[in-house]
Amino acid sequence: MTVLLVALGAAVGAPLRYLTDRLVQGRHDSVFPWGTLAVNLTGSFVLGLLAGLPTDATWSAVLGAGLCGALTTYSTFSYETLRLTQDGSRFYALANIIASVVAGLGAALTGLLVAQAVIG
Repeated sequence: MTVLLVALGAAVGAPLRYLTDRLVQGRHDSVFPWGTLAVNLTGSFVLGLLAGLPTDATWSAVLGAGLCGALTTYSTFSYETLRLTQDGSRFYALANIIASVVAGLGAALTGLLVAQAVIG
């Protein structure tokens, strides 16, 4: 049953990731991967929120492993960073690494703090 819940969350997360990435990236005339950064930060925030809320295994499977697992993408982050480096955009590659790691941790911490504030 848990596998089906993860698949259900992923069935929502994967198209949401694609559509969000295209929407965000389409608004920027830049080689920087803004769309991937946006989905990864969103997923980090949601996972931080889930970590701080008293959720049961069902919701953790659907939202954590399923939705956020399909929404966020380390492989695309890695590929885009490598592509930026190969294309000579080393500044953007380094900025992508730093922004993704620092802002991702910040988003997760913010989600955790929001959850703690909500539950008191």
